[in-house]
Amino acid sequence: MANQDITSLIHSRYNTFTNTEKKVADYILQHMKEVIYMSITDLADACQVGESSVFRFCKTMNLKGYQEFKIVLAHSVSLDDETPQLSNIITMQDTVKDLSSKVLSSNIQALTETYNLLAEQDIVSAVEAMIQAKRIHFFGVGSSSITALEAKNKFMRITNKTEFAGDSHLQIMSAALMEPGDVAIAISYSGSTKDTIAVAKLAKERGATVISITRFAKSPLRNFSDLTLLCGANEGPLQGGSLSAKLSQLYLLDLLYFEYFKQTNSASVTNKELTASAVIEKMF
Repeated sequence: MANQDITSLIHSRYNTFTNTEKKVADYILQHMKEVIYMSITDLADACQVGESSVFRFCKTMNLKGYQEFKIVLAHSVSLDDETPQLSNIITMQDTVKDLSSKVLSSNIQALTETYNLLAEQDIVSAVEAMIQAKRIHFFGVGSSSITALEAKNKFMRITNKTEFAGDSHLQIMSAALMEPGDVAIAISYSGSTKDTIAVAKLAKERGATVISITRFAKSPLRNFSDLTLLCGANEGPLQGGSLSAKLSQLYLLDLLYFEYFKQTNSASVTNKELTASAVIEKMF
């Protein structure tokens, strides 16, 4: 299915669409490159329909869901471009010098946009919740699990109340045992990852404070979040796990870390010294 042209696919089924599905189809045909970077909520809002209508549109196209639709769309857009692309800016014709410049530019752009999206009060509120928390759980699957593990490794140097489980089954079990006063930090670029949404939903039901780190201001994950921190990298469905997206997430986690360190200076300094001393003998 991924190798099919989305334009031909839509036109071949257009007469079978409902009026609502035709609104979605018309918008996609007119804004194909923009839709690649939209969440299902963003597309639904742009078409002035419900998320369920977008999902039904995908099913009518014989696609499993919105993510498979975006993969087909991305393939179609790359086929339409005259110059083959490895990402939204890098082409097969680039020299190493071109690559180094473009990668640097995309990373700087991701960090700059994340900075511009920052809401200072959200950072302050998130850190206050983390300081007061009995336990802080970091959640993420796939590429985001690596980011969540990095966050765990960073915070465990200054506090003993951070937790992370790499397996999605262990994560949902951890969420089931959360209590009021705990904090769940859910990391998902798309905000549409089923496992992460399930964890956030269960953690919220258990009374925990849920902080999400995601790209989209409107996403299913945000429905179960008390606070949402937005990262600024654009990542297409064929670019999963891009470093620019990861850098923007780590940038937000760094902000949380340093603000946490400031607010708990005495304890954090002591713990930092203890953890540093514990591993010093492992080094030459």
